[in-house]
Amino acid sequence: MAEANLAKRKEPLLIRLIVFVSVAIPALIAIMFKVAPPQIDHNYDLSILPMFHAGINFTVSLLLLSSWYFIKNKNISAHKACNVLALVLSSLFLVSYVIYHSLTEPTSFGGEGILKGIYYFVLISHIVLSAIILPIVLFTFLRAFTGETERHKKIARWTMPIWLYVSITGVLVYLLISPYY
Repeated sequence: MAEANLAKRKEPLLIRLIVFVSVAIPALIAIMFKVAPPQIDHNYDLSILPMFHAGINFTVSLLLLSSWYFIKNKNISAHKACNVLALVLSSLFLVSYVIYHSLTEPTSFGGEGILKGIYYFVLISHIVLSAIILPIVLFTFLRAFTGETERHKKIARWTMPIWLYVSITGVLVYLLISPYY
């Protein structure tokens, strides 16, 4: 309960931080795709990172489904642990994703026909919902950690399916484009 009281006192600051992060991260990613990667001679094989990102997204999907199972069975501590781990892994994904895409050229999809349409539908919906879900996830966590259970439940009903969709489509995007790396 002391954790919730501390978070409640810091709520105005946390809200400003959520808004800042929710604007800054998509802006950074948009800029990153407009700027050519620097010509840095590093000795790292970055080609493993897309598979690593898909693995993180797959794990986040499993954690979100586990979280949903645990909350339906009133196991709040397991629900909380799954969500915190999903947030930590999503944050790791974001940092690794930015590093990868800031150091490499984008990969073009080489498929044709209906597969190309499916790929671009999945990719575009994934990108749009990725930007939208960030503040929703952060506000959902804020409501949980400030002890605002009813407000948390209301927003979590939207957060979980959107976040799950984003994590699953992250894996699908990787599977569809991986032959072209």
